[in-house]
Amino acid sequence: MRSSRSRCGTSRVPSAALVLALALILGALGPAAPAARAQRADSARVGVSLPALSDTVQRALPARGRAAQDSLQPPISPRRAFLYSFLLPGAGQARLDRGRAGGMFFLIEVASLVFVHRSAEDLRIARAFSGDSVPLRYQADPTTGLVARDTNGDPVVAAWTAPRYDSTYVRTRRLHYEDWLAVLFFNHLFAGADAFVAAQLWDLPGKVGIRRTHAGPAISVSIPFR
Repeated sequence: MRSSRSRCGTSRVPSAALVLALALILGALGPAAPAARAQRADSARVGVSLPALSDTVQRALPARGRAAQDSLQPPISPRRAFLYSFLLPGAGQARLDRGRAGGMFFLIEVASLVFVHRSAEDLRIARAFSGDSVPLRYQADPTTGLVARDTNGDPVVAAWTAPRYDSTYVRTRRLHYEDWLAVLFFNHLFAGADAFVAAQLWDLPGKVGIRRTHAGPAISVSIPFR
């Protein structure tokens, strides 16, 4: 009997130790699971990226963000765009990828310079020959019938034509020259203002298109507001 009781006692000791070890393991793992879940939640809340995206995608995302941010910024500042186009019409528009507008201002610039030069030449000629006239007819010698001459040997003019380059003509040439100078100046001013506004509205895309309605084709304008 004594030997059988000792065997029963020795068989109960390992089972109690096993239960105690399992309880300790469960107690240690119990708080660890909520902590792990809280750590994952905090990581997601702070912005720590989980290993779900590849390195290529993670490197591409910041680059796309920078490209989108850079696309909203004009290539040059509005003041610099105004200065470029004011000094050389069309230069600011060229930097802002507005080739048609820049070409129009540059064409006006070239035409204005040509007409300024031509009107300046006309004004110079009008001033140089101001008051000059052409002889209409000469006096004839009643004896010989030839042209009468003065003491210096020059023919004597009987009548003069009206001078072509009179004061009125000179004033008209001067007004033409001033008008083309004004066109040249305002072309510089308008080109600079157009480039300034285009740089200011660089991040405001506008879409103009033609759509079909029940009444016929119509022009639609779409301007997104951010």
